Amino acid sequence: MSPGGQNIFVEKIINNFCTRFTPGGKLLYVGDTADKWCYFDRESLEVLGITVNSHGKMPDVVVHHIQKNWLVLIEAVTSHGPVTPKRHNELQEVLRNSQIGIVFVSAFLHRRDLAKYLSDIAWETEVWIAETPTHIIHFNGERFLGPY
Repeated sequence: MSPGGQNIFVEKIINNFCTRFTPGGKLLYVGDTADKWCYFDRESLEVLGITVNSHGKMPDVVVHHIQKNWLVLIEAVTSHGPVTPKRHNELQEVLRNSQIGIVFVSAFLHRRDLAKYLSDIAWETEVWIAETPTHIIHFNGERFLGPY
């Protein structure tokens, strides 16, 4: 990954969120500020029934939570916003051919950053804040940290 900027936050997501909430998970995609396709495991995504073209609207990080067979899509909220209802629909469209459960996560560096976007976050999604890495906020629904 290129140094600085959002990539420092993406590293926190991988090292802190993923190790805690997707233990044993397999990293399938990481977008870089300099290279959208910094890490892209096309074969593993295709095995899961997901084909992404070069213009696909990918989140910042994609992890296969193998134990639960979930695909966890994580948006690092820095320059772009969280998983809004519109973004939720866009990502569902990209993954429409997959039978795997999908979990949507908006990740923030600080709680004050969440406050700016609180009214934009889609229901049935999760929020993780790096400054309190052991906690997750669930935006309603019948499940906690699970696909719908």
